[in-house]
Amino acid sequence: MTVIATAGHVDHGKSTLVRALTGTDPDRLEEEKVRGLTIDLGFARLGLSRRRSISFIDVPGHVRFIRNMLAGVGAVQGTLFVVSATEGWKPQSEEHLRILDLLGLRHAVIAVTMADLVDSELLELAVLDVEDHVAGTFAEGAPVIAVSGATGSGLDELRTALGDLFDAVGRAPDRGTPRLWVDRVFSATGTGTIVTGTLMDGRLDVGDRITVFPTMRQGRIRALENHHASVDSIAPGNRVAVNLSGVSHTEVVRGDVLVHPDRWHSASVVDAELRVLPAVAHAVTRRGAYMAYIGSGEFAVRLRVLGGHGEIAPGATGLIRLYLDRPVPALPGDNLILRESGRSETIGGGRFLDVDPVVPARLAQPDGDPDRVIADRGWVTAESFARLTGQQRTPTVGSWLVSEHALLDTETELRRQVEAAGEQGLDAARLVQQQRALVEQLDDFVVEDGRITIGASVSPLTGHPWIVELNAAPFRPPPPDRVDREEVRAMIRQGLVVESDGIFFSAEAIDMAAARLRERLADQPSGVTVADVRDLLDTTRKYTLALLAHFDRNGRTRRRGDYRIAGPRL
Repeated sequence: MTVIATAGHVDHGKSTLVRALTGTDPDRLEEEKVRGLTIDLGFARLGLSRRRSISFIDVPGHVRFIRNMLAGVGAVQGTLFVVSATEGWKPQSEEHLRILDLLGLRHAVIAVTMADLVDSELLELAVLDVEDHVAGTFAEGAPVIAVSGATGSGLDELRTALGDLFDAVGRAPDRGTPRLWVDRVFSATGTGTIVTGTLMDGRLDVGDRITVFPTMRQGRIRALENHHASVDSIAPGNRVAVNLSGVSHTEVVRGDVLVHPDRWHSASVVDAELRVLPAVAHAVTRRGAYMAYIGSGEFAVRLRVLGGHGEIAPGATGLIRLYLDRPVPALPGDNLILRESGRSETIGGGRFLDVDPVVPARLAQPDGDPDRVIADRGWVTAESFARLTGQQRTPTVGSWLVSEHALLDTETELRRQVEAAGEQGLDAARLVQQQRALVEQLDDFVVEDGRITIGASVSPLTGHPWIVELNAAPFRPPPPDRVDREEVRAMIRQGLVVESDGIFFSAEAIDMAAARLRERLADQPSGVTVADVRDLLDTTRKYTLALLAHFDRNGRTRRRGDYRIAGPRL
């Protein structure tokens, strides 16, 4: 299913068109029916075929309800943009188009409504006028279809165009970390709390435990519905109604977020890219009463312009740091719309680049690159990295991802401390977590009885028959089948043997492989494949993968797709 929003000026026939397409009246409030005016979000479903359907979010067109409009478009994948043939392009047509463009939408179908109320010449002029206004935006080149909700003319052509939009959108990304921005909350007799929204980033299942941001209230999913049909599981990119247990309907509001417990980073300070609309008559500075619209939420924010400029001119793009009035589960790439409440105008929009900036604002240069998350922090656990970026990476030292600079600094300081401790060695209990993880990967560090020395200890296990066997076949090492397990553990502790993915190498073999790899990468700095290393060491893929995994973890190599390049410790 694809979720799209209607958009356009008030009284241009959005709700009438949705009703004509789907048979469902999206105006669900009595006040809306009496006034003939959409006030809040409405919802409907259009079945295109057995496996293809579209969920409509019908948003208000009146300027007084722009907050409700913004709550409906934060997670959509496309738009049905509506312009009346009788009135043409109007102020809210322009504002809605700019908001959708700032949100990064890429798919649109444009309907010129009330085609039955004008003659053919005026209708042609209305279509040309719409095409002129959308030029230079994401909607440029979108199909423009003249329709009438009253007579039904053009509806078949419109359904065909919406089917093409469905095919172009494709499946929503599934990161395995579901996130549901709440856009409606109510309580049903005998059922309890029900919230609705557009699901992003992962699946929800009946029985799942959930957390409600920002209150952190815990609950459980009792039931799921997709357009009134009960389901046991729902994929991202779908509208869904969630029946919650353990959470009162008074404890959830529009703009809250449902997530799985402990799966998201909670951000209240974010760095973002901001594109200021050309029509804004003033530069954006830290002065102003700003509101940010993220997902279905409205956030009071303070902002600071980064980069030492102090302002972003109309039509320009710059970097800002936002201070939100409450935490939000966020990822780089999340979209935002910025409005100034004092002037009641849309200022611009953009996307998050860093959802937990650690660099002072005067020095920050966010760019959305996941490598910068590591570079700015030096050491970050793989679990934290996944929450901060939405990406998974293999740890390089223990459970950590480490920048080259931080790895070298930590090793340098560690060696200084060990050397300063003298012959008795350094008490391992004095090390911090990162140093302990690094010690386990430094081949020349020896740990005996809780004290660390650098190659100073001569172990009685040095001449062990198994180590002789390992050195005799360095890259096809025999397993420790006949070796006492305590002796194996002692050899690993003393740095005589290295275990990687269940395969055991002698320290001499590790040094020999590193020396050969260093020479090859000096001649071939663009990187080597697993097959290259296998041939270089005259071994098999099994042993090659184990060796490279060890080198990746201790910083001798770094993985880049199918290639390994030299790491800081090679």
